[in-house]
Amino acid sequence: MSNRVIRNFGQNDMAALGEMYARVSAQEDVLFWWVGEESNWENVICAFEGDKMVAKGQLQIFNVVPPGRLPGSKHKIFVNLKTLPGREQDIGLLDSVYSLLLERAHELKGTLPREYGTVLCTGNYAAEESCNTYFAQHLGYLPHSRLYTLHRDLNEPIPVAELAAGLESAWVQLDSPEQREAYLELEAEIWPDTPLGVERLLEYQEHPLWTSAVVLDEGKVAGSLMVWQEDKNGIIEDVFVREPWRRRGIAKALLVRALAYLKEHGLEQAQLIAMTTNESALSLYASVGFQTGRQEIRLYTELE
Repeated sequence: MSNRVIRNFGQNDMAALGEMYARVSAQEDVLFWWVGEESNWENVICAFEGDKMVAKGQLQIFNVVPPGRLPGSKHKIFVNLKTLPGREQDIGLLDSVYSLLLERAHELKGTLPREYGTVLCTGNYAAEESCNTYFAQHLGYLPHSRLYTLHRDLNEPIPVAELAAGLESAWVQLDSPEQREAYLELEAEIWPDTPLGVERLLEYQEHPLWTSAVVLDEGKVAGSLMVWQEDKNGIIEDVFVREPWRRRGIAKALLVRALAYLKEHGLEQAQLIAMTTNESALSLYASVGFQTGRQEIRLYTELE
């Protein structure tokens, strides 16, 4: 359209963003990112027709692979692209925003360690059929993974889970760079292909009520998880148990402690994300009262 303007988000666009967000979020099963702090706005591209925001795209560096990881490891940048309801199949509109997002993605790639490649990923709910079709069929993105969002009502009784003799649990704040580095080494041991990275860890730690729970065996970390508040929900993330200590009830004990922590702080809902193919994890989460919610489809393309 001749009156269409595509540019970075700015402070004066807050009202237009609020209107678009209200209309998009009214559909419920739509994954719409908020723009965040002003320092992030160079990663936010918007399309305007007159004074109306009709599309918004956004990028975020998701995983930065630290030195010394497997040669095939990849940095991950995620993209979120949405239009107003009724414009989901407007390919011209989507392409006009995506082309600028792709340019910015290559710029972000240039800031990442060149030892590893980079993939551009997107994640959208399964109900967002037009969006998933646009990325998969029009842009040629490939399947990456499918995830469930699991929910737990904290008003329901929380089960008891005792640790075996010799194991102890503790809260760890990861306040120092040395503590964070040690945690990230353990985390990369569990997920070598998708290491968390210090930038995202610091983002997590900015949330209200953030803390990490660990189970120790003679001072060694056997398992861990992170927990925090996001909006009105409690979030549980990065649940892991190291290989020598698996099948000893550690993960269940950690989850029970996290649920109790969130309930003690007045929250009524907890949520976490799990791979749809991870049957053992889904069974574990069900055993402490989590129920399966929406499914997210993640797709990717190589950034050459």
